[in-house]
Amino acid sequence: MLHALGNLHEACDEGDVTFAAPSTKRDAHSGIIAYSSLISMVRQVRSSVGRILGEGRFPLVIGGDCPVLLGCLAASADIFSKTGLLFVDGHEDAYPAHKSPAGEAADMELGFALGLQVPPLLAKAVRTPLVDASAVCMLGPRDKKYLQHANVPSLDRMVAEFYSDVALRNSDNCMEDLVSRAVGRLLSSRTKRVWLHMDLDVLSTRSLSAVDYPQPGGLNRRQLERIGRAAMGSGKIAGCNLTIYNPDLDGGRSAGRIVKCLEKILSAGR
Repeated sequence: MLHALGNLHEACDEGDVTFAAPSTKRDAHSGIIAYSSLISMVRQVRSSVGRILGEGRFPLVIGGDCPVLLGCLAASADIFSKTGLLFVDGHEDAYPAHKSPAGEAADMELGFALGLQVPPLLAKAVRTPLVDASAVCMLGPRDKKYLQHANVPSLDRMVAEFYSDVALRNSDNCMEDLVSRAVGRLLSSRTKRVWLHMDLDVLSTRSLSAVDYPQPGGLNRRQLERIGRAAMGSGKIAGCNLTIYNPDLDGGRSAGRIVKCLEKILSAGR
């Protein structure tokens, strides 16, 4: 469907990344479910994305879960050395592994990318930190009360920019300016490119119910489009990953709307 975009007529489907079959057991040492599969996946995503970036192409990574970001950032670091991160997500995703209620790496990937309590085997697979906190902007998290309940500190004062869903909705009239300023702040003499991470659970349940961990609040689709278009319009986005849509929860009914949203976002990079 993305081929309908004029400048994407040369889009190439690179196929699925293969990795070790996941286990449902939580690893006692790392605290992570499917720990070996996580490492296998990160390595394969890093290889695939790195090849695409090395060829001067724009990688769009569609993943079922957020830890694909680790492979993307590792590849981007391999090519560009220093990369910024525009993290659009309904959760902060920086639980220490043993404090995560679910034990899923999707609770942890940003923390690992920042070099926080990275388990040994993962640290061997990718050199962390993959991104400096001073080069991270977080847009849309709304899980602070859950973090407080788990005695996990928020990243709001650690990263360069942090806007909750409420702050973004309150800035609705100047959303594009906010994103443009944020991308500009992430760039420096050493950080010339920014990776765009978009987790669809940044959307409200009314806008998208087919996510595994819904919560109150969130953005609407139009607001997500505006954020993505402003980011892509900067001309500084190295690549993008899109995660967390579970078609089993809605019979695939939202897939078309998601593709249309993605088309509008990517078209801003033409």
